[in-house]
Amino acid sequence: MRKLLTVAAVLAMLALPALAQDAPKAELFGGYQYTRINPGSGIPGQNLNGWNAALTGNLGQTLGITADISGAYKTVAGISNHDHFFLFGPTLASHSNESFTPFAHALFGVAHASGGGFSDNAFAMALGGGIDVKVADHVAVRVGQFDYLMTRFGSATQNNFRYSAGIVFRFE
Repeated sequence: MRKLLTVAAVLAMLALPALAQDAPKAELFGGYQYTRINPGSGIPGQNLNGWNAALTGNLGQTLGITADISGAYKTVAGISNHDHFFLFGPTLASHSNESFTPFAHALFGVAHASGGGFSDNAFAMALGGGIDVKVADHVAVRVGQFDYLMTRFGSATQNNFRYSAGIVFRFE
């Protein structure tokens, strides 16, 4: 976790000098998500695949507010497991470079897990960031978004990992 927080801090520091170029008013992201769920209590971890979508409204050069919704799925022993995340929070991004945009975010919200007749909601938090690479005037590729994804199902903390990649549409 310490390494992820260090990466998030470095990305946030990179976002501060973004004064040379206007940020887009909004950014819409959609793409693939890989999630490593670590339930704890002696239960082995699982690799899940799914989707991730996010909408960021930029309030200025560096600060934005992000709504991030995602789903991750896996079938184990004939039981389909579904995890969905509904997260919101601040994003710091550096729009000073024409070619790429590093960003960091701290997102908070709810996780919903279901499968095998079981369903539960819990607090969730994603701390991380990534890099978008411009491919056209209003389009970028999110080459990587890396998040420490914490959930609190039951009375235990689950320390998970999330990687996302996909397309970003920018609106002026």
